[in-house]
Amino acid sequence: MKLQPRHSAACRCRGVSLIECLVYIAVFGILVGIGTAVFYFCWDHTRAVVFTANEVESTLRAGERWRADVRGATGKITVETTPAGETMRIPIGEKEIYYRQTGGELRREQQPVQVSRLLLEKIHTSTFITEPRASAIAWRWELELTPRRKEAHFPLMFTFEAAQHLP
Repeated sequence: MKLQPRHSAACRCRGVSLIECLVYIAVFGILVGIGTAVFYFCWDHTRAVVFTANEVESTLRAGERWRADVRGATGKITVETTPAGETMRIPIGEKEIYYRQTGGELRREQQPVQVSRLLLEKIHTSTFITEPRASAIAWRWELELTPRRKEAHFPLMFTFEAAQHLP
């Protein structure tokens, strides 16, 4: 009678299957970890795109509002530069509109009603430039927003132009 060794071929197959199962679990764990990292990377960048789109939209609305005010001006538009920032005064009929840039914020103020509205925040630079022409005075507003992220490849820069007709 021949005795069989304790470690038969069937036992060795089960041991290999257990090692394979542990390898599969490790590979699955690595893939889940990489997938989670990619998901949060995409999530973070998607949120940055949404914030940037909102900033662009609010900047374009502020620029269009400024252009409408310049086109509707009935008197001489003046720009005053102070250490706190620039202030543009636009007379429209009986009222005056002020665009004040101080502390990284741009406000539109209406006098004599005393209405102040925050148009933009996180402004890096803002400059109002006049360009006299033959039948009109052209105004240019150059605006740069402060980037939200350090790794931003290009700043958000805008240029708005409007013409005030001479009376």
